[in-house]
Amino acid sequence: MIKYLIESYIRRTKNKDFIFDKTIHSSVIANLFFNKLVALIRGFRFITSNKKFNKIFVGKSLILHNKTNIKIGNNVTIGDYVTLSGLGNRLLDIGDNVTIGSMSHVIISTSYNNIGSHISIGNNVGFGEFAYLGGGGGLNIGDETIIGQYFSAHPENHVFGNNTLKIRDQGVTRLGINIGKNCWIGSKVTILDGVSVGDNCVIASGAVVNKSYSSNKLIGGVPSKVIKEI
Repeated sequence: MIKYLIESYIRRTKNKDFIFDKTIHSSVIANLFFNKLVALIRGFRFITSNKKFNKIFVGKSLILHNKTNIKIGNNVTIGDYVTLSGLGNRLLDIGDNVTIGSMSHVIISTSYNNIGSHISIGNNVGFGEFAYLGGGGGLNIGDETIIGQYFSAHPENHVFGNNTLKIRDQGVTRLGINIGKNCWIGSKVTILDGVSVGDNCVIASGAVVNKSYSSNKLIGGVPSKVIKEI
């Protein structure tokens, strides 16, 4: 019965063809059900801020800053030891069916004297453990994009041209980062400020993306370059 309920739920919300592998023991499925139930109970804290009940599955030890500036959609899974910070001029906006990996930080700003812009994560987006998403100049991630572990996006740069001043005293520039729809971004990718990535792009693991690319590209390298058209 539990197996049927979980399969039905996943088919409705994420994958219409989902079926458990035949080798998975019923005890594993029962444990999954229990953990999801506990995570859903933890997610009840978001009912007030969203003014409605969305199914939000929250792992252990979630840290929240500026909760009133955080908007979370339906059927969102937040892993263990995640930090969400809504300190910004606009929202930290997380769409429907989003998965945030454990140990990740999704933080618009860390500076209280020069707060950043926003972070907008589209529907059906997933990223793995240990991600760091900043929102200083604004970060937008399109629908259906999947992202591996240790991803980092930094929409901000330090000014360093004056060698008579400490770098930390020279201020920052902020251009923003835009990532299109239906992209696949491998593990340990870093995307720098001012970059736009078009729809349907694939970025190879370990790439450092320091310039913009149009849609339908396979991108890789340090610094990044187009490997081929898709």
